[in-house]
Amino acid sequence: MATEAQGEEGGLVFHPMDQFIVKPLFGDGPVGLFTITNVTLWMALTVVAVVLLMVLGTSKRSTIPGRMQSVGELAYGFIYKMVEDVAGKDAVGFFPYIMTLFMFIVFANFLGLIPMSFTTTSHFAVTVLLALLVFVTVTVVGFVKNGAGFLGLFWVSSAPLALRPILAVIEIISYFVRPVSHSIRLAGNLMAGHAVIKVFAGFAAIAVVSPVSVLAITAMYGLEVLVSFIQAYVFTILTCVYLKDALHPSH
Repeated sequence: MATEAQGEEGGLVFHPMDQFIVKPLFGDGPVGLFTITNVTLWMALTVVAVVLLMVLGTSKRSTIPGRMQSVGELAYGFIYKMVEDVAGKDAVGFFPYIMTLFMFIVFANFLGLIPMSFTTTSHFAVTVLLALLVFVTVTVVGFVKNGAGFLGLFWVSSAPLALRPILAVIEIISYFVRPVSHSIRLAGNLMAGHAVIKVFAGFAAIAVVSPVSVLAITAMYGLEVLVSFIQAYVFTILTCVYLKDALHPSH
Protein backbone atom coordinates (compact mmCIF):
# COMPACT_ATOMS: atom_id res chain seq x y z
CA MET A 1 0.00 0.00 0.00
CA ALA A 2 2.94 2.24 0.51
CA THR A 3 5.92 3.03 -1.68
CA GLU A 4 9.21 4.22 -0.29
CA ALA A 5 12.21 5.71 -2.03
CA GLN A 6 15.55 7.04 -0.93
CA GLY A 7 16.06 10.74 -1.61
CA GLU A 8 19.20 12.33 -2.95
CA GLU A 9 20.49 12.88 0.59
CA GLY A 10 19.64 9.38 1.76
CA GLY A 11 16.42 10.37 3.54
CA LEU A 12 13.21 8.39 3.41
CA VAL A 13 10.72 9.80 0.91
CA PHE A 14 7.09 8.76 0.63
CA HIS A 15 3.96 10.44 -0.65
CA PRO A 16 0.81 9.45 1.26
CA MET A 17 -1.50 11.29 -1.15
CA ASP A 18 -0.26 9.50 -4.27
CA GLN A 19 -2.73 6.67 -3.62
CA PHE A 20 -5.60 9.04 -4.47
CA ILE A 21 -4.31 10.04 -7.92
CA VAL A 22 -6.69 9.19 -10.75
CA LYS A 23 -4.76 7.37 -13.49
CA PRO A 24 -5.73 5.91 -16.89
CA LEU A 25 -6.17 2.17 -16.69
CA PHE A 26 -4.55 1.72 -20.09
CA GLY A 27 -1.55 3.81 -21.09
CA ASP A 28 -0.15 6.97 -19.55
CA GLY A 29 -2.05 9.66 -21.41
CA PRO A 30 -4.19 12.43 -19.91
CA VAL A 31 -7.49 11.62 -18.22
CA GLY A 32 -10.36 12.65 -20.45
CA LEU A 33 -14.13 12.53 -20.18
CA PHE A 34 -14.36 8.96 -21.48
CA THR A 35 -11.02 7.65 -20.18
CA ILE A 36 -11.23 4.36 -18.31
CA THR A 37 -9.37 4.98 -15.05
CA ASN A 38 -8.61 3.22 -11.78
CA VAL A 39 -11.75 4.89 -10.42
CA THR A 40 -13.80 3.29 -13.20
CA LEU A 41 -12.34 -0.14 -12.44
CA TRP A 42 -12.98 -0.07 -8.71
CA MET A 43 -16.47 1.40 -9.06
CA ALA A 44 -17.27 -1.44 -11.48
CA LEU A 45 -15.86 -3.98 -9.02
CA THR A 46 -18.04 -2.43 -6.31
CA VAL A 47 -21.15 -2.92 -8.43
CA VAL A 48 -20.11 -6.51 -9.20
CA ALA A 49 -19.58 -7.23 -5.49
CA VAL A 50 -23.02 -5.86 -4.60
CA VAL A 51 -24.66 -7.93 -7.36
CA LEU A 52 -22.84 -11.08 -6.26
CA LEU A 53 -24.04 -10.66 -2.68
CA MET A 54 -27.58 -9.39 -3.18
CA VAL A 55 -28.55 -11.22 -6.39
CA LEU A 56 -26.49 -14.39 -6.71
CA GLY A 57 -26.01 -14.83 -2.98
CA THR A 58 -29.74 -14.83 -2.31
CA SER A 59 -30.92 -16.52 -5.53
CA LYS A 60 -31.55 -19.92 -3.91
CA ARG A 61 -33.59 -18.43 -1.05
CA SER A 62 -32.98 -21.42 1.19
CA THR A 63 -34.98 -21.92 4.36
CA ILE A 64 -31.67 -22.44 6.10
CA PRO A 65 -29.58 -19.63 4.59
CA GLY A 66 -25.95 -19.95 3.71
CA ARG A 67 -23.32 -17.34 4.56
CA MET A 68 -23.94 -15.04 1.61
CA GLN A 69 -27.71 -15.24 1.98
CA SER A 70 -27.42 -14.53 5.71
CA VAL A 71 -25.30 -11.43 5.08
CA GLY A 72 -27.71 -10.25 2.37
CA GLU A 73 -30.75 -10.76 4.59
CA LEU A 74 -29.01 -9.05 7.50
CA ALA A 75 -28.19 -6.01 5.34
CA TYR A 76 -31.75 -5.93 3.97
CA GLY A 77 -33.33 -6.04 7.43
CA PHE A 78 -30.86 -3.53 8.85
CA ILE A 79 -31.54 -0.85 6.21
CA TYR A 80 -35.30 -1.53 6.06
CA LYS A 81 -35.62 -0.99 9.80
CA MET A 82 -33.49 2.16 9.57
CA VAL A 83 -35.73 3.65 6.88
CA GLU A 84 -38.90 2.74 8.77
CA ASP A 85 -37.66 3.98 12.15
CA VAL A 86 -36.04 7.22 10.99
CA ALA A 87 -38.14 8.39 8.05
CA GLY A 88 -41.43 6.65 8.81
CA LYS A 89 -43.49 3.94 7.14
CA ASP A 90 -44.44 6.20 4.23
CA ALA A 91 -40.73 6.36 3.31
CA VAL A 92 -40.51 2.60 2.72
CA GLY A 93 -41.15 3.25 -0.98
CA PHE A 94 -37.67 4.79 -1.12
CA PHE A 95 -36.08 1.72 0.50
CA PRO A 96 -34.61 0.30 -2.78
CA TYR A 97 -32.78 3.58 -3.45
CA ILE A 98 -31.47 3.89 0.11
CA MET A 99 -30.49 0.22 0.20
CA THR A 100 -28.56 0.59 -3.06
CA LEU A 101 -26.85 3.71 -1.74
CA PHE A 102 -25.73 1.98 1.46
CA MET A 103 -24.50 -1.18 -0.27
CA PHE A 104 -22.52 0.78 -2.87
CA ILE A 105 -20.80 2.96 -0.27
CA VAL A 106 -20.02 0.18 2.19
CA PHE A 107 -18.59 -2.09 -0.53
CA ALA A 108 -16.57 0.77 -2.04
CA ASN A 109 -15.17 1.51 1.42
CA PHE A 110 -14.25 -2.10 2.16
CA LEU A 111 -12.74 -2.75 -1.27
CA GLY A 112 -10.56 0.31 -0.71
CA LEU A 113 -8.93 -1.51 2.22
CA ILE A 114 -7.45 -4.15 -0.08
CA PRO A 115 -3.71 -3.52 -0.58
CA MET A 116 -2.94 -1.82 -3.93
CA SER A 117 -6.63 -1.02 -4.44
CA PHE A 118 -8.27 2.36 -4.98
CA THR A 119 -10.83 3.90 -2.62
CA THR A 120 -13.41 5.53 -4.88
CA THR A 121 -15.30 7.07 -1.95
CA SER A 122 -12.19 9.03 -0.95
CA HIS A 123 -12.76 11.27 -3.99
CA PHE A 124 -15.06 14.25 -3.70
CA ALA A 125 -16.16 13.76 -7.32
CA VAL A 126 -17.85 10.54 -6.22
CA THR A 127 -19.21 11.59 -2.84
CA VAL A 128 -20.43 14.98 -4.08
CA LEU A 129 -22.41 13.28 -6.84
CA LEU A 130 -23.97 10.86 -4.33
CA ALA A 131 -24.83 13.75 -2.00
CA LEU A 132 -26.29 15.85 -4.83
CA LEU A 133 -28.49 12.96 -5.94
CA VAL A 134 -29.85 12.71 -2.39
CA PHE A 135 -30.31 16.49 -2.19
CA VAL A 136 -32.18 16.74 -5.50
CA THR A 137 -34.31 13.67 -4.76
CA VAL A 138 -35.30 14.94 -1.32
CA THR A 139 -36.09 18.44 -2.62
CA VAL A 140 -38.21 17.15 -5.51
CA VAL A 141 -40.07 14.74 -3.24
CA GLY A 142 -40.68 17.54 -0.73
CA PHE A 143 -42.30 19.84 -3.29
CA VAL A 144 -44.21 17.06 -5.09
CA LYS A 145 -45.71 15.72 -1.86
CA ASN A 146 -46.29 18.98 0.00
CA GLY A 147 -46.28 21.72 -2.65
CA ALA A 148 -45.59 25.14 -1.18
CA GLY A 149 -46.05 23.58 2.25
CA PHE A 150 -42.53 22.20 1.93
CA LEU A 151 -41.28 25.72 2.58
CA GLY A 152 -42.62 25.28 6.11
CA LEU A 153 -39.42 23.37 6.76
CA PHE A 154 -37.61 26.72 6.90
CA TRP A 155 -40.18 28.56 9.02
CA VAL A 156 -39.70 27.88 12.75
CA SER A 157 -43.23 28.52 13.98
CA SER A 158 -42.34 27.70 17.58
CA ALA A 159 -39.84 30.60 17.77
CA PRO A 160 -40.77 34.20 18.68
CA LEU A 161 -42.19 36.06 15.68
CA ALA A 162 -39.33 38.58 15.57
CA LEU A 163 -36.74 35.80 15.28
CA ARG A 164 -38.53 33.75 12.63
CA PRO A 165 -37.17 35.62 9.56
CA ILE A 166 -33.60 35.36 10.88
CA LEU A 167 -34.03 31.68 11.64
CA ALA A 168 -35.56 31.15 8.20
CA VAL A 169 -32.42 32.53 6.55
CA ILE A 170 -30.25 30.29 8.74
CA GLU A 171 -32.41 27.26 7.91
CA ILE A 172 -32.19 27.96 4.17
CA ILE A 173 -28.40 28.28 4.31
CA SER A 174 -28.22 25.11 6.40
CA TYR A 175 -30.38 23.27 3.87
CA PHE A 176 -28.21 24.17 0.89
CA VAL A 177 -25.04 23.31 2.80
CA ARG A 178 -26.30 19.74 3.29
CA PRO A 179 -24.68 18.31 0.13
CA VAL A 180 -21.34 19.82 1.14
CA SER A 181 -21.29 18.38 4.65
CA HIS A 182 -22.84 15.13 3.43
CA SER A 183 -20.06 14.54 0.90
CA ILE A 184 -17.06 15.95 2.77
CA ARG A 185 -17.76 13.84 5.84
CA LEU A 186 -17.51 10.60 3.86
CA ALA A 187 -14.57 11.46 1.60
CA GLY A 188 -12.61 13.30 4.29
CA ASN A 189 -12.71 10.48 6.83
CA LEU A 190 -11.64 7.83 4.34
CA MET A 191 -8.91 9.98 2.83
CA ALA A 192 -7.47 10.86 6.23
CA GLY A 193 -7.41 7.28 7.47
CA HIS A 194 -5.76 5.89 4.34
CA ALA A 195 -3.17 8.68 4.35
CA VAL A 196 -2.24 7.94 7.97
CA ILE A 197 -1.82 4.24 7.20
CA LYS A 198 0.53 5.07 4.34
CA VAL A 199 2.57 7.40 6.55
CA PHE A 200 3.05 4.60 9.10
CA ALA A 201 3.88 2.19 6.25
CA GLY A 202 6.60 4.59 5.09
CA PHE A 203 8.26 4.49 8.51
CA ALA A 204 8.26 0.67 8.40
CA ALA A 205 11.36 0.90 6.19
CA ILE A 206 13.34 2.23 9.17
CA ALA A 207 14.58 -0.74 11.20
CA VAL A 208 14.49 1.07 14.56
CA VAL A 209 10.82 2.07 14.37
CA SER A 210 9.62 -0.80 12.17
CA PRO A 211 7.93 -2.84 14.98
CA VAL A 212 6.11 0.24 16.26
CA SER A 213 5.09 1.13 12.72
CA VAL A 214 3.67 -2.34 12.08
CA LEU A 215 1.63 -2.16 15.29
CA ALA A 216 0.38 1.29 14.33
CA ILE A 217 -0.60 0.08 10.85
CA THR A 218 -2.48 -2.87 12.37
CA ALA A 219 -4.35 -0.61 14.77
CA MET A 220 -5.18 1.94 12.07
CA TYR A 221 -6.31 -0.79 9.69
CA GLY A 222 -8.70 -2.14 12.32
CA LEU A 223 -9.98 1.38 12.90
CA GLU A 224 -10.45 1.91 9.15
CA VAL A 225 -12.56 -1.24 8.92
CA LEU A 226 -14.84 0.25 11.57
CA VAL A 227 -14.80 3.69 9.93
CA SER A 228 -15.69 2.19 6.56
CA PHE A 229 -18.92 0.78 7.95
CA ILE A 230 -19.72 3.75 10.18
CA GLN A 231 -19.32 6.28 7.37
CA ALA A 232 -21.64 4.27 5.11
CA TYR A 233 -24.12 4.09 7.99
CA VAL A 234 -23.87 7.83 8.70
CA PHE A 235 -24.34 8.74 5.04
CA THR A 236 -27.40 6.49 4.84
CA ILE A 237 -29.04 7.58 8.07
CA LEU A 238 -28.59 11.25 7.13
CA THR A 239 -30.34 10.44 3.85
CA CYS A 240 -33.23 9.02 5.88
CA VAL A 241 -33.32 12.15 8.07
CA TYR A 242 -33.41 14.42 5.01
CA LEU A 243 -36.15 12.25 3.50
CA LYS A 244 -38.17 12.57 6.69
CA ASP A 245 -37.92 16.38 6.41
CA ALA A 246 -39.22 16.17 2.85
CA LEU A 247 -42.15 13.92 3.77
CA HIS A 248 -43.02 15.73 7.00
CA PRO A 249 -41.72 19.34 6.71
CA SER A 250 -43.89 20.61 9.56
CA HIS A 251 -42.48 18.11 12.08
